Amino acid sequence: MHGIARVLSKLGVASRTVAADFIASGRVSLNGRVSRDPEEPADARRDRIELDGRPVTGAAPVYLAMHKPAGLLTTAHDPQGRPTVYGLLPLDLASWVFPVGRLDGPTSGLLLFTNDAAAGDALTNPDIGVPKTYELKVKRKVTAEEIEALQKGVELEDGTLTRPAQCRVLPSAPGSTWLELTIREGKNRQVRRMGLAIGHEVVKLHRTRVGPVELGELPVGKCRPLTPAEIRAIKAIGRVSAQRAKRKDRPGATPS
Repeated sequence: MHGIARVLSKLGVASRTVAADFIASGRVSLNGRVSRDPEEPADARRDRIELDGRPVTGAAPVYLAMHKPAGLLTTAHDPQGRPTVYGLLPLDLASWVFPVGRLDGPTSGLLLFTNDAAAGDALTNPDIGVPKTYELKVKRKVTAEEIEALQKGVELEDGTLTRPAQCRVLPSAPGSTWLELTIREGKNRQVRRMGLAIGHEVVKLHRTRVGPVELGELPVGKCRPLTPAEIRAIKAIGRVSAQRAKRKDRPGATPS
């Protein structure tokens, strides 16, 4: 049994943050009475949950790709009033899809949204290691030794080590270097920190792929629904993630 905000999220009604706002404003009832505690235990199979007086039965799953412009925050609300990616979402979906991972403000490129909590968890699960591909620009030439360091894994400023990555040099103008980097983890601002670990500040960063989904020719600031093939591939990742979680939960199981 989970808190009612998490239950609403799993049903695809809203992200946990938005669901908590619904609950705090008195819009959600549990078994006939208003609930104002996002952590109040609820079970979607046994309890009667209503939003604005209508039974919650779960929303149809939605999967979107966005070409995030640089300068927008990956959040639903910003206390300082800065623009966020939610301003680019279709109005009928913006209140109840959530981003799969994050891109920091200056970073552009592919950002996925869904209301499928299991899919979102699988795509960001470090045990699964879904690959994410970036193009990044640094101001100076990157040496073969520095490329090899990125490929083997580097030590970040806090002492943590990155996993091995794929890295290659892209066509670049004199005095700078463009790299394509594929990582299988998602530490905070990881690509920028990896650049600093080899002595290079990342001055431009753009994500082109997350697992089976490519940015392709999607225009900046636009969204598109994922294709059936992309959705099937994401659900397959989700099944692997669920199977691994079950193995870990078995008595006597050891981490893989």
